[in-house]
Amino acid sequence: MIQKLMVAGVALFMTIQSPAQQIYNVMTYGAKGDGKTNDAAAIQKAIDACSKGGSGQVLFPAGHVFMASPFNLKSGIDLHVEAGAKVLANPDEKAYTNSAFRQNPGEGTIWIGAENVQDITISGTGEIDGNGVSFMGSELEDSYVLKPFNVLDPRPHVLTIINGKNIRMKDIHIGNAAYWTVHLAGCKDVVIEGITILNSLKVRNSDGIDVDHSRNVRISDCHIESGDDCICLKNRREYEDLGRCENITVSNCTMTSRSCAIKIGSENMDTIRQVVFNNCTISNSNRGVGIQNRDEGVVYDVVFSNMTIESHLFSDVWWGKAEPIYVTAYRRARINHKDANWRFSKAETEGKVGPVYNITFRNIKCVSENGVYVSAESADKISGINFDSVSVQINKTTNFPGGIYDRRPANVEGFVKGRTSGFYVEQAKQIKLRNCSVQWGNNKPEYYAHAAETHAVDGFEVNNLQGTAAFPDKLAQVKQEAQ
Repeated sequence: MIQKLMVAGVALFMTIQSPAQQIYNVMTYGAKGDGKTNDAAAIQKAIDACSKGGSGQVLFPAGHVFMASPFNLKSGIDLHVEAGAKVLANPDEKAYTNSAFRQNPGEGTIWIGAENVQDITISGTGEIDGNGVSFMGSELEDSYVLKPFNVLDPRPHVLTIINGKNIRMKDIHIGNAAYWTVHLAGCKDVVIEGITILNSLKVRNSDGIDVDHSRNVRISDCHIESGDDCICLKNRREYEDLGRCENITVSNCTMTSRSCAIKIGSENMDTIRQVVFNNCTISNSNRGVGIQNRDEGVVYDVVFSNMTIESHLFSDVWWGKAEPIYVTAYRRARINHKDANWRFSKAETEGKVGPVYNITFRNIKCVSENGVYVSAESADKISGINFDSVSVQINKTTNFPGGIYDRRPANVEGFVKGRTSGFYVEQAKQIKLRNCSVQWGNNKPEYYAHAAETHAVDGFEVNNLQGTAAFPDKLAQVKQEAQ
């Protein structure tokens, strides 16, 4: 730090050194780092000492693997994993007893946790490894079998921060998750930059970053590969006291997913608003960008811009049918499922769905086996969706069956057969296409259809739509039906 002093009217400048950050090496507190010994107790001692001292760095030194059962972060610490160091989740399922969703035990546990904390940094270019495959059943062609459980699902979420403030994550490699990787519940003032998340594309529920009831979150320059959603914004009912999800920006990220690379929903019992995704690339994914409202919460004022999306079909293990852009609003299905009682309001057995409105897609290039899909249970649930300079290139490239849209989880039919059109819109209001285009590849099955197709849409405006139907001798460029 440079400080300016005035002496006899003359400016003098002095360099004042900031005090060195206190380092708490986990090996000093008894960690072995041999990849076999359970180092959780030693790690917790180092964290507790660091937090008690006010602030400092909890260091995992290079050249070691620190296998650990669950431990908790505390305020004021910088958890720093050096290059060549690894923090590895204990593969023993019995070590995991703390539910990741409060009183709901059926959706995983907490490995690295923090609650009611502030001023936490997670840094370094080393690895935080969730040891995910250790918690899986047998390997299938496209996924892993999920092991049965009684009440508590022991699969650990890698990092869960609840009600945190001033959270920073940078440069770290974190992944190989058995369930969610980074879960921010009710967090404020969060910056995540330059991290890498690599999960097995065969592990179901292995989300990358879940922003849940959180505000003022900035995510940038990250690479994420996940079997489930890469980045997901939501409002889970278990954390309903933590407020809405708003003021979120995501930029300069690259993503691959077997479900939906960028998703808003499906759990949303509150409000999601003031959201921007910009300069992102999605490759080799199932669904690209999805707004999937299934609860009474609302979604509005969202912008997706300057993106490339590459998607194609995968098996029905994964949600989605290669829709590059997907906007839907349906009430959640009534199901006999391990977490069904947590999906609806208390004492309710059937849910409601809130509206989705004022959504903009601008300057987006889509390459897929399917087209853009917008659909709701009634026209008042989706309105004000603007597509500006969105190009859609459609070509059949896999052997998986197409001509299907996926509306799961909904109280209506989940898989819906329908023609594949560049833009397929049903039950909505005020939909605008401006300077958009549709291009068809050489491999065109018979269900490929119109450049744009609408059903029961009130206010469909098209301005400069380039491209024809898949079979222009038989089909019109735009087809509009009242029902």
